[in-house]
Amino acid sequence: QVQLVESGGGLVQHGGSLRLSCAASGRTFSSYTMGWFRRAPGKEREFVAAISRSGSSTYYADSVKGRFTISRDNAKNTVYLQMNSLKPADTAVYHCAASILPVTTSAYNYWGQGTQVTVSS
Repeated sequence: QVQLVESGGGLVQHGGSLRLSCAASGRTFSSYTMGWFRRAPGKEREFVAAISRSGSSTYYADSVKGRFTISRDNAKNTVYLQMNSLKPADTAVYHCAASILPVTTSAYNYWGQGTQVTVSS
């Protein structure tokens, strides 16, 4: 089992940047595919980005491609989401998640509590 704790959210202006971090407990972090999801008010949770166990493969939702970058540091048990050129539409609670499967955009086993990102216009 793995526990996930996100940090780095906050209030930023349109066009600004934020870097989210997700720290994982346990010694098997490198065995999990990691992903980021978000839920905006009144909307369904949506996939944002995923990264393979080694970090060699990444996947992004079309809405964030070219603006967001997912990365991981297996030595630090941490996954990151660098968010640039932020838009008000990116406002949401962002959750990191861990999956026992190879890279997936939907089948995740463990979830963090989330961190709020608010982009002002």
